[in-house]
Amino acid sequence: MEGRMTHHSNNTTIINSTSCIYTSKSLFPISPTAKSPLSRPSISFKRPSFTFLTRLPSEFGGSPLVRMEDPFTASLSSVSPRKNLTTCNHLRHVESMAHLPSGADRITRLNALILGDALASEEDDLIFPSEVFSSQAHVSSSQKYLEMYQRSVHDPSGFWSDIASEFYWREKWGQQVYCENFDVRKGKIKIEWFKGGMTNICYNCLDRNIESGKGDKTAIYWEGNEPGLDSSMTYNQLLARVCQLANYLKDVGVHKGDAVVIYLPMLMELPIAMLACARIGAIHSVVFAGFSAESLAQRIIDCRPKVVITCNAVRRGSKIIYLKEIVDSALLESAQKGIVTDVCLTYENESAMKKEMTKWTKGRDIWWQDVILKYPVTCDVEWVDAEDPLFLLYTSGSTGKPKGVLHTTGGYMVYTATTFKYAFDYKPTDIYWCTADCGWITGHSYVTYGPLLNGATVVVFEGAPNYPDVGRCWDIVDKYKVSIFYTAPTLSWSSGSANNKHSLALYKSLSPIEHVSRYSRKSLRVLGSVGEPINPSAWRWFFNVIGDARCPISDTWWQTETGGFMITPLPGAWPQKPGSATLPFFGVQLIEPFTEDDVKQVMFKIDNTKSPGPDGYGSGFFKEAWGIVGGDITTAVLEFFQTGHLLKQPVIVDEKGVEIEGECSGYLCVKSSWPGAFRTLHGDHERYETTYFSTFPGYYFSGDGCSRDKDGYYWLTGRVDDVINVSGHRIGTAEVESALVSHPQCAEAAVVGVEHEVKGQGIYAFVTIVEGVPYSDDLRKSLVMVVRNQIGAFAAPDKIHWAPGLPKTRSGKIMRRILRKIASRQLDELGDTSTLADPTVVDQLIALADC
Repeated sequence: MEGRMTHHSNNTTIINSTSCIYTSKSLFPISPTAKSPLSRPSISFKRPSFTFLTRLPSEFGGSPLVRMEDPFTASLSSVSPRKNLTTCNHLRHVESMAHLPSGADRITRLNALILGDALASEEDDLIFPSEVFSSQAHVSSSQKYLEMYQRSVHDPSGFWSDIASEFYWREKWGQQVYCENFDVRKGKIKIEWFKGGMTNICYNCLDRNIESGKGDKTAIYWEGNEPGLDSSMTYNQLLARVCQLANYLKDVGVHKGDAVVIYLPMLMELPIAMLACARIGAIHSVVFAGFSAESLAQRIIDCRPKVVITCNAVRRGSKIIYLKEIVDSALLESAQKGIVTDVCLTYENESAMKKEMTKWTKGRDIWWQDVILKYPVTCDVEWVDAEDPLFLLYTSGSTGKPKGVLHTTGGYMVYTATTFKYAFDYKPTDIYWCTADCGWITGHSYVTYGPLLNGATVVVFEGAPNYPDVGRCWDIVDKYKVSIFYTAPTLSWSSGSANNKHSLALYKSLSPIEHVSRYSRKSLRVLGSVGEPINPSAWRWFFNVIGDARCPISDTWWQTETGGFMITPLPGAWPQKPGSATLPFFGVQLIEPFTEDDVKQVMFKIDNTKSPGPDGYGSGFFKEAWGIVGGDITTAVLEFFQTGHLLKQPVIVDEKGVEIEGECSGYLCVKSSWPGAFRTLHGDHERYETTYFSTFPGYYFSGDGCSRDKDGYYWLTGRVDDVINVSGHRIGTAEVESALVSHPQCAEAAVVGVEHEVKGQGIYAFVTIVEGVPYSDDLRKSLVMVVRNQIGAFAAPDKIHWAPGLPKTRSGKIMRRILRKIASRQLDELGDTSTLADPTVVDQLIALADC
């Protein structure tokens, strides 16, 4: 992610909620439309008091503490009452901008605005929650967050036990709440939470909510591909449908621990199928209904399902995708390799294709509508241990073979429900829409399980966001009065750039966009971003245009493997910085927390010449220096340290695995387990340990790069391994390379990711063709088509770069670092090429860059 921050040591500037600029040298209240700083509007507004601090003494990594008053508020105290908004934990980066996160631009002054008061400009660094929003939020202040966070890392057993107790458990877990080993040097990697506890996630999603009086509440609004095609289902109705399918699955021989593959588009039947599997203890494996037959076959072969659930076809926009034919091919391929699936349950999606047009295999294929409705609407629950498997979800790997990420029941249930509640500040009256497909982890955690565990009303959308026009999303928002909208930044970017050759200029101009502004969107309360880092310009566009500068953005960082959010803003708790995921969620040990004793030791060291106060140390000094009036000095200092400079640092490590302190960039790791963590890779625990825990022993290695600024805010910089994130789809370079090399005229291929203004990352393929075959556009198209057919359209290379040879070391290793620089046209950063077996290859590749 990119950041926009600044440092002006002698002329610190802040913009308040009414665009009032003041500095330590001069004071110029400016109206938003004023052209001269001397045009002073009448003073009739209310604004918060800003009291902020510079850094700690140099021996602790900073300059002496200085209290900076807000001269404007002080002079207006008789006109406008002071609001109780403490900002000392958030404005300290006024002098911390010597080193900016990658891609960050300097701005001339530090600006801040209050949510709902003004549009965020390219010069706004901080977006504060409004007093009204904070007062109603689940986490209403940084103080509240710190109290909860400190308990979550000091007492994880107590913290998560209290939350888990809000759900239904047939039997409670044992005395040991969790058990972990993150260090391969100490034995097998192991993560367990609530082991021995017996529960069922379907029961907690549906039955528990019905028993609490939510049976007639709408659980799902379904919006079809075509406008006007819609449906809805209450919690009572959803439970009945889930039970019917669960009874059928049991009847055809699906038992606890058996796998069921689900290859469905975003019909209501998709979450129904997931919940039905969970109800009977079966393990569901949802495969995105866009993967090719070959990719689907790989997953079928790996998990050996008893049943495959699909539909005959789906319309996405104006295009029809014949899903049943893809499944037929996948089942044929898997059968040829010894894995035979006896049942293919097929839903007739009438809007896309009629029954009579569907190819059929008698004895194996069953129409959903012919059998499911005949089954009872009640089904006994299969109570499972918290550590029993819930689902498999395959994600791309750097070896070419997809990884079957395994999540278990209890910890995942507690973690997804909790992250949903707090990251979106969910209220029972909210209408929630996540645009993700259930074929990805976002659809599991934040379309199905997280929202339904909270008794939420969810919008499920079958179609494409730009069909029949690019205003479709906002039409849906208005139609259902959506209040929480969670999407990928590429979708919102596309909304601002569709059919416009100068999309970037349009996007950054922040001018009104007809296909967004013609819709009200007044119901929106909270926005969310997922899938890839959102850059500050995209963040501001999302904030200003979609949210009308009144909706906080939960810019979340997490992974398929983490199960739920790991770093995320909590709306109402602290200021946001455009482009930053901000701070870790509860229990996420990116921060090694300070204890009260640590605080006292530091305070003693700083204040060793002062006489101890009544609390045993120099509280008078700190209260005077830091502007603390009343209250517990230890709590105030602990809050300051915990969010800022004297952290026992978040775990960003260098390439040798050494933790880096202070403002830095490096590899993002996690120090200890959390309830939603995945437990293994299906059938390959050794690969699990090697991929995630061996690179930096003692840590979970996320595979992502990260920058941390001097406020402790995190800025994700993207993948550091050979997995490319295309519009939220993680694609292994090895998978794409394997597909390319399967082409009869391709001798070798190497794939890297490059920055893409719409998709986040694009796929850039260097291809060496068979000797004697000429370069041609037809061959280029043929290579792209091979990838589309074998993996899916989303994995198609954006660029085929002809390569007479690839830059390799003498041992035969491809130097992808050099390929990335060539692909990104960063030719002055190629570095030393003398170690290559044939350094002249680099010049040849550069010469062919535009061919």
